[in-house]
Amino acid sequence: MRILIAEDDLTSRKILAGVLRKIGHEVVETVDGLAAWAELQKTDGPKLAILDWMMPEMEGLDVVREVRALDIEKPPYIIMLTTRGEKADIIAGLDAGANDYLSKPFDTGELQARVEVGRRMVELQDALVESRKALAYEASHDPLTKLANRRAILEYLERQMVSASENGDILTAGMCDIDHFKRVNDTWGHQVGDDVLCELAHLLRESAEGRGAAGRMGGEEFLLVLRMKAGGDYMAEYAAICAGIAATPLKTRIGEIPITVSIGVSCAKGKSGVDAILGLADAALYSAKGLGRNRVVFAGGENAGEAGAACCPRPE
Repeated sequence: MRILIAEDDLTSRKILAGVLRKIGHEVVETVDGLAAWAELQKTDGPKLAILDWMMPEMEGLDVVREVRALDIEKPPYIIMLTTRGEKADIIAGLDAGANDYLSKPFDTGELQARVEVGRRMVELQDALVESRKALAYEASHDPLTKLANRRAILEYLERQMVSASENGDILTAGMCDIDHFKRVNDTWGHQVGDDVLCELAHLLRESAEGRGAAGRMGGEEFLLVLRMKAGGDYMAEYAAICAGIAATPLKTRIGEIPITVSIGVSCAKGKSGVDAILGLADAALYSAKGLGRNRVVFAGGENAGEAGAACCPRPE
């Protein structure tokens, strides 16, 4: 583990560094509080710091306060090194945000023990952060396709509607449904159906990359949220996505299977809410299905009904 030592006394600093290196730690040495503060601000800064209380440029207690004021996910574990043994001083250090303290002159055994406690706390903190990230991911992603789940993609749509309106951008919601998906499950089974869903999710993710996001609404239905600058041809974008899917057989455990999709697209306008834009996209999707599938229909009568007409043969 990388450990920062901030100590202006050369002898004390070298003894500390020697002990820590002997037990396998990587040591970063600084001679004043300002240099220590600079190290602890780095994104890859040391995870444990031993700070002398009295230092030039910036006292150890001030460094602790600055570090604790940072909004960071994994704050360093800080041990204060001090000749001040009064309870009031120790309390002041802990109140400022120090995790532990070590009195000078220090005992090497006590130093190792306190550093070991700090190492365990850092590892527990890292594990807790990773666990929290995993739980957050699970709560916002579809377990099969790894796309954003219904709640997450709708929250994304809502955020983008506000931002696009403020910046004058075009924001569209495309409801995508796999044509005749029941045939896939009935013919080859649900595992192959799952393969189809995952492969389509990959295509949709690529289609949205850099300009929006894709999410699974449920079953074989997906939502594409695409954003572009005013004047952008979003109709052509969706027509190309629809045609591209039709021209790309999906890899499954039993070989490649061609599919097509129907897409209903609505464009966010004014202060319309999420329900309104989804309702229009749903209605357009229903129209696309009624017109023969494998096509895009745009809400408001703007119809690219033949955009996906060059479809692959559907599985029988």
